[in-house]
Amino acid sequence: MEERSKLVAGGNLLQAHAWKGMLEACGIGVELRGEALLGGIGELPVDLQDVELWVAESQYEDARAQLETLNSESPKWQCVKCHEMNEGNFELCWHCSAERSEQLS
Repeated sequence: MEERSKLVAGGNLLQAHAWKGMLEACGIGVELRGEALLGGIGELPVDLQDVELWVAESQYEDARAQLETLNSESPKWQCVKCHEMNEGNFELCWHCSAERSEQLS
């Protein structure tokens, strides 16, 4: 079995599944680890609560490049109402729920 490398780690399960689906659509095999541990948040040590995406060593660079493309396609934007910075994939301001503006960072 080929060696695997951790591509990303974070606590956002929804984002991890979205990235996993996008990478798999590009022909990259992805393993999602840590999903079952999220039920223990508050009871488990913080370092055990992350969701991780792992890929084969041979596909690591392709996977990293795909994630970089995804991030560059969705630049952050600043809310015109409260001036809070929002992730590019948000359609509403996370802080005040105003609709997305066109002020990109």
